[in-house]
Amino acid sequence: MWKAKKTYPFPAMLDRMQYINRWSLMRNSQPESLKQHSYDVAIIADILCAIYNEIVQGEGEKRMSHEKVVRIALYHDAAEIICSDLPTPIKYNNPEITNAFKQIEKQAVQTILGLMPNELQPAYVDVMESRDSRESAVVHAADKLSAYCKCLNEETSGNHEFASAKEALWESISNIANEMEEVMFFIERFLPCYGKTLDQMINNKENEEQNHV
Repeated sequence: MWKAKKTYPFPAMLDRMQYINRWSLMRNSQPESLKQHSYDVAIIADILCAIYNEIVQGEGEKRMSHEKVVRIALYHDAAEIICSDLPTPIKYNNPEITNAFKQIEKQAVQTILGLMPNELQPAYVDVMESRDSRESAVVHAADKLSAYCKCLNEETSGNHEFASAKEALWESISNIANEMEEVMFFIERFLPCYGKTLDQMINNKENEEQNHV
């Protein structure tokens, strides 16, 4: 007699990131899902990793793993599928709330990991619980940069609702850039292009060449 095999909803649960909207207390001209944000963070984190490995890294220093950086980025907010995206003014209102929410997030991660076969869980523990590695620091920086770019896009759309968030994020990013050269490189070489039109970006090379004539 045919016997049904046990099923595991891990990927189906992660797919629900598309239903979680960020910036819930703000008026958005363009909603941003948790899934979209995670992808954006992964792109920026991968670029930061490349900058570090190819430009910043000193002789004899260990190279960062692109794979680990991207995987941490893709799963960095997975807990919010269960506990949602708590607005920053509430989440960091006082240490008790912050610590309590961190514990909730840890439990949420364990719950999500439990939706995977036991033999596969070790492959995900390091990336879903990673917080102290160099790669995690890069993802943290990318997370801030992604949020800042969201503010820029809202500003470009004529929405001033994100002005305070933009200012606070810039202060945080500036502090990070003082410690991480790859972030400063991104700010100087890539960030100015956010908010440009498609034509402006396509013609960017021609404009740069004209500026150097």
